[in-house]
Amino acid sequence: MTKYKVILDLDTGIDDAMALAYSLTLPNCDLIGVLSSYGNVVSDLSANNSLKLLDLLHHPEVPVYKGAEHALNQPNFTVLPVSAHIHGTNGVGEVTLPETDRTVAATSAVDFIIAAAHQYQDRLIVIPTGPLTNLAQAFQKDPQISHLIGKVVFMGGALTVPGNVSPAAEANIAQDPEAANIVLRGGFNITMVGLDVTLRTVLTKKETAHWRSLGTTAGQLYADIVDYYIDVYGETSPHLHGCALHDPLAVGIAADPSLAQTIALDMKVDLTDAFRGRTIGNEERLKEPTTTAVCVNVDVDRFTTTFMAHMNELLQESGE
Repeated sequence: MTKYKVILDLDTGIDDAMALAYSLTLPNCDLIGVLSSYGNVVSDLSANNSLKLLDLLHHPEVPVYKGAEHALNQPNFTVLPVSAHIHGTNGVGEVTLPETDRTVAATSAVDFIIAAAHQYQDRLIVIPTGPLTNLAQAFQKDPQISHLIGKVVFMGGALTVPGNVSPAAEANIAQDPEAANIVLRGGFNITMVGLDVTLRTVLTKKETAHWRSLGTTAGQLYADIVDYYIDVYGETSPHLHGCALHDPLAVGIAADPSLAQTIALDMKVDLTDAFRGRTIGNEERLKEPTTTAVCVNVDVDRFTTTFMAHMNELLQESGE
């Protein structure tokens, strides 16, 4: 079994927190670093949330690297009110996490990506679950990484369903469409895990009640965090009857591509005003070979069963 080296690139809100925990449980994945980004929260808070969660889950050996604070073409970033509502102003459902005495690594997120790409090459998987700014900046600094990194599996975009911040755009892409366009056109081996599949995978309070019943601090806190998320989904998307597992699904598909059905399609991001942020096929490359796969269906039962089994074990062990 190939053991992959994994970098998570998180704007650490609630589904990012679940993705972080899930990534620690997968037998063929070795989490070597977490990058911070902006989106659900500002980049500094994203980093701090990741540090606290790693400590809570008894994995203080995983370093956190400070990443982008704003989009490539923007001078700053402010959390949107809708994001603060969905994830809470602290990014973790207004739940107070135990403090940490750890700080971010001295190396920047961009330099860490580049170094890891050269060191691990095709054994490296990069999993961005926020805007693609960090990876775009790394590519601009060292274009060779697009042919070194084994896989980029990102949560973002929408091909066969509408966006969630506009009829055309999904939130992560909309945060920095230019960065996403650079990455999609950069020659990376990419899998897009978009709303097409993430909205099919749902967690309910039945599952979080089990986490709470474990009697561990980690189980209690994760249940509280995700219950907040489920309650917000009850307001915004009551038809789902739970919360979507956006970011955990990207981790799951990175570790086990057989979970998803994909189509091979070179992608681009529409940068025009009317459809800004739309992920769509690149009409200039329809006849060209591609290394881009777009998820259009997912084995929901197999993924959710595996996700819960791993999470239950981790949250139980974190209390021992």
